[in-house]
Amino acid sequence: MLSQSFRFRLASVVLSSFAAVGCASGGLDLKLVQSTAGKPSNVAVYFAVDRKDGSPVGGLAADDFRIYEDEGLVSQFESKQTILNPEVAAAHYTLLLVDMSGSVAESGQVPAIAEAAEAFTQRLDDSQKVAVFAFDGSTELFPIVRFTTSEGAAQGALKSLERFRPRDPSTNLHGAVVKGLELLRNELSRATAPLRFGTLVVFTDGTDRAGRVSAEQMKKALEQTEFEVFAIGLGAEISEKELAKIGKSGTALAEDKAQVVQAFDQVAQRIDAHTKRYYLLSYCTPARAGEHEVRIEAHEKDQEGRTLRKGSLRYKFKADGFTPNCDPNTPPSFDINRGDAPPKRGSSKQAQLSVGR
Repeated sequence: MLSQSFRFRLASVVLSSFAAVGCASGGLDLKLVQSTAGKPSNVAVYFAVDRKDGSPVGGLAADDFRIYEDEGLVSQFESKQTILNPEVAAAHYTLLLVDMSGSVAESGQVPAIAEAAEAFTQRLDDSQKVAVFAFDGSTELFPIVRFTTSEGAAQGALKSLERFRPRDPSTNLHGAVVKGLELLRNELSRATAPLRFGTLVVFTDGTDRAGRVSAEQMKKALEQTEFEVFAIGLGAEISEKELAKIGKSGTALAEDKAQVVQAFDQVAQRIDAHTKRYYLLSYCTPARAGEHEVRIEAHEKDQEGRTLRKGSLRYKFKADGFTPNCDPNTPPSFDINRGDAPPKRGSSKQAQLSVGR
């Protein structure tokens, strides 16, 4: 049986907010990440939507949100409210580290691992940038697919995993985690979006054998990172307890190679859903002066359009000097130098996932 537990935390490098006070009611938690208001009369807010149990809510449309200014409903037609592509405001990067030490390379399981890695990147590449690097017992990471690689090239590159031969057959697991976090941070630092989120996923079949980096050094690096970190284990050599020391956001343990693809897919689904819980809502405010309190209310509906759950967030903005002729499709300019603490998940419960044989 493959079991997984996830404790989602916001994985951000740079976060900020605009005079924000978040609140929620009625079944949904809305967490403000960043907002901005500027001339001529544009208002944009980037936020996450979760259910009370902590599960992410994706797929909401512009008309699933209601905007209130000073408790008065703002007309959707007057405000021209729209959901912008969140990529104009936020960069989401996921780095997959694949253990290619001697025990993996000679096990006969590499084709299944390559298939799993390819399916993993395909699931995520429509919502974020994904890279795949291999590690063995040596000090460096080996690029298989870089963040800038196109989808077609990525599929071909992943086939090269089957031909990968370790330079050092030992396992530098602790060192790979530390280097992976550094690599992810460096890549995100070059992203042009003002908001930046990172996820590290580590696949391994065993424990650290090289001893190049201590468990305490790895632990410190994991405690200090803002990124989400998942760990996927294969075989009997590594326990879920050991995996949990790496996968602070979630773990998956597969007993045999038949479960590897399923394990990768379960983690990819969680990362994808976590990414798609973010929305960039833009609208044209009718306000022309003074300070105003905005309440954004989200409605999760059934197939008949009836509200199942709702929740809201509040924030304030100043409209001094605002004028007409606003275009809500204008990309927002977030102030990345101002910010509060990262938003938390709505629930501390762990989602238990399993895939049978």
